[in-house]
Amino acid sequence: MDAGLFTANNVWMMLATALVFFMHTGFAFLEIGLTRQKNTINILFKNIFIITGGLLLYYAWGFNMMYPGFEDGDAGIFGFAGFGIAAPENGMTPEYADGGYTWWTDFLFQGMFAATAATIVSGAVAERIKIGAFMIFTVVYVGLVYPIVGAWKWGGGFLDSWGFYDFAGSTLVHSVGGWAALVAVALLGSRIGKFGEDGKPKAIPGHSIPMATAGVLILWLGWFGFNGGSVLSADPELTSLVLVTTSLAAAAGGFGAFLLSTVLYKNLDLTMFLNGILGGLVGITAGADLMSPNEAVVIGFLAGLIIVGGVALVDKLKLDDPVGAIAVHLICGIWGTLAVGIFGAKAGGEQLLTQFYGVVIVGAFCVITSLIILGTLKAIMGLRVSKEEEIEGLDIHEHGMDAYPDFTND
Repeated sequence: MDAGLFTANNVWMMLATALVFFMHTGFAFLEIGLTRQKNTINILFKNIFIITGGLLLYYAWGFNMMYPGFEDGDAGIFGFAGFGIAAPENGMTPEYADGGYTWWTDFLFQGMFAATAATIVSGAVAERIKIGAFMIFTVVYVGLVYPIVGAWKWGGGFLDSWGFYDFAGSTLVHSVGGWAALVAVALLGSRIGKFGEDGKPKAIPGHSIPMATAGVLILWLGWFGFNGGSVLSADPELTSLVLVTTSLAAAAGGFGAFLLSTVLYKNLDLTMFLNGILGGLVGITAGADLMSPNEAVVIGFLAGLIIVGGVALVDKLKLDDPVGAIAVHLICGIWGTLAVGIFGAKAGGEQLLTQFYGVVIVGAFCVITSLIILGTLKAIMGLRVSKEEEIEGLDIHEHGMDAYPDFTND
């Protein structure tokens, strides 16, 4: 391979890595914007812990658990290549990864993905989970559950051998986080005041919708690295197609959610518009490299409709998800994974069935492991803060500081 092409591939992958890292800023802005002022420090602390702890865990063992090097005849369920990281002899040459990137870039790009699953959970459990319990959950979930599931497809495991397809993580990242969010929200219960005596949900407005909007725009930008980097090279044709399908699905998702929510609720709800964009992004992620622009628009638009229905369903089940993470990451993650068998280059009944099997297997594993981890934490130390702490705010009680000391803490 030409040295210039190898360098160009690697530079693009490093840029994509930086964009995925920047997504954590978007997650932080979105979460604090859609929640109350009194819990801002708590949410920011969780997000910083996730990215720092997640990267260290991925270095310590996660990368070698996710890419263990399954051998022929291996069941492809679990493998481990050892603790720590050390580049192979060909790791800095075009012989590694077909000249797409170096071994170090490979580690860092994948490491940026690792923490995202726990970030999804962070938003769903905001304003009422004990910080200690959340930190322990993050260590176990990011350190063990995420790399095991990732190995089943991206590490050459059994889902990969079955033909299951997930380009950039509608299932392997987003629904892995979404399933855990669902379990956590169910075990935690709703925030005080979320549901009235009649069982109907009440709006608990976030303290900064402008910040939430900035968060979504940052996430959209970061998705160019999330999906574009998943091409695993700077291939001009495929990379540009992926960026087009990603962006069109995001736009269509926002438009679909905006239209349906306006028809149903007779108001122009910006938060639904924003979550529709994210739903479109999650929906296209599994098959961004397989779809035409027309198909990307359809997938994104349907994801936007699904968001509106998903948010209503979560409320109907009396589950309290302050940022809409379950609808965005779990429900649209499932939709995007199934869409691979309905649209694009791999569409067909057999592929759809394979996608369905993958969704069910990953869902079952994530629900069971989440129940074990969170159930154990609930029994040993409790998951939820006291009523007094929740009412007065987690910032003061768990961190001893206020994000906005010059303003009232409501």
